[in-house]
Amino acid sequence: MKKICILFLLCVSFVWGNQNIDATLEVVKKFGNLPHILVQNIGKNYSQKEYSLKIFKMLVADLKVTGHFSVQEGEELSSAMAINFDEYRKAKVDLIARVGAEVMQNGLVVKLQLYDVNAGNLALSKEYKSAQLAAYPFLAHRLAIDINDYIKAPSVDWMERMVVVSYYTKPGESEIISSDYTLTYKNTLVSGGLNIFPKWANDEQSAFYYTKYLDKPTLFKLDLLTGENKQILSSEGMLVVSDVSKDTNRLLLTMAPHEQADIYLYDLPNGALKKLTNYRGIDVSANFIEDEKRVMFISDRLGYPNVFAISVNGESAGSVEQMVFHGRNNNAANAHGNYIVYSSRETSDEFSRNTFNLYLVSTQSDFIRRLSANGVNQLPRFAKDGETIMYIKHDENQSALGIIRLNYNKTLLFPLRGGIIQSMDW
Repeated sequence: MKKICILFLLCVSFVWGNQNIDATLEVVKKFGNLPHILVQNIGKNYSQKEYSLKIFKMLVADLKVTGHFSVQEGEELSSAMAINFDEYRKAKVDLIARVGAEVMQNGLVVKLQLYDVNAGNLALSKEYKSAQLAAYPFLAHRLAIDINDYIKAPSVDWMERMVVVSYYTKPGESEIISSDYTLTYKNTLVSGGLNIFPKWANDEQSAFYYTKYLDKPTLFKLDLLTGENKQILSSEGMLVVSDVSKDTNRLLLTMAPHEQADIYLYDLPNGALKKLTNYRGIDVSANFIEDEKRVMFISDRLGYPNVFAISVNGESAGSVEQMVFHGRNNNAANAHGNYIVYSSRETSDEFSRNTFNLYLVSTQSDFIRRLSANGVNQLPRFAKDGETIMYIKHDENQSALGIIRLNYNKTLLFPLRGGIIQSMDW
């Protein structure tokens, strides 16, 4: 269990993109300043109002999270009520989103009507369907994405990605769930025993890897489409997938078959296993960088955990490059283009919980930006847009998924009730 705790502090994952823009510029150019959107619930006359209200509230929250709108909650309406565009123009309203949901025999149907007040027309009219009522958050996220796309704002497609989360239910036991980014939707995927470190197996999120402790750590791949739960390999000491290649054929593993944790490259088609690091200390949590030509990982080779990189062909004399030069205990990191976000321990208290803060640094300059102020903030992961980071925040006996919108100075927390988050991927 000691090794499990060490690895929990040192897990890393990467997604790629470009972060050197101010994402609000195009939106402001189009509207003069952030568009004022009025969101109205048109579920008043529906037989079941519960899901209309849920979708309405979730959509309002999502639009605020984007940072691309000035959002106002409107009154509950009949869907047939006409719109007086002149009155809304006088009130400085740019867009009106009318949303309602009905429970049908085949699931949930959500209706969206988006009006462009300045143009004086119905800009968007769509229906969204889900066979699962519990999956309504994903429908709300899709509505927000489509409204965001209408104003040609920077993409927020990350909102509808699933998050796979491992969390402790009691000592020695953990479950793996799939969730939306707010942890409103939760679906149990793996239970019974110790199930940790889930990692998506592909960009489509149709399967994921995870480690289960049997007589020794054992790696499984669960296919969400077929339900097949396939055993891949096992190892003494430690075994965790930290990254998957773009073609899904290669895995970066942290393994400790001989007590010492090292980085390995596993070729799925032929089962070949190649050891990439040979340091006598701890090397963990590797991820592909620079078009998979190099590997970034966490190592204590300075006497404390920090971020390093080597060639994907493995470690050789003089080939290890230090990537972060700020902080004295940097135990988790993630990269996006020329930027690295990492978690750094900033206190050393034997008798109370230590502080771990998140920092953003550039590999091209001395730029350093502090992203958190207090608490235990760990396992940061970039979204594909490069301006959104997800992380885990622990506070007392509760943990939460955190979202940081870098270009908007927004930080949001979504607590998990009934357990402590061990790790996640999205």
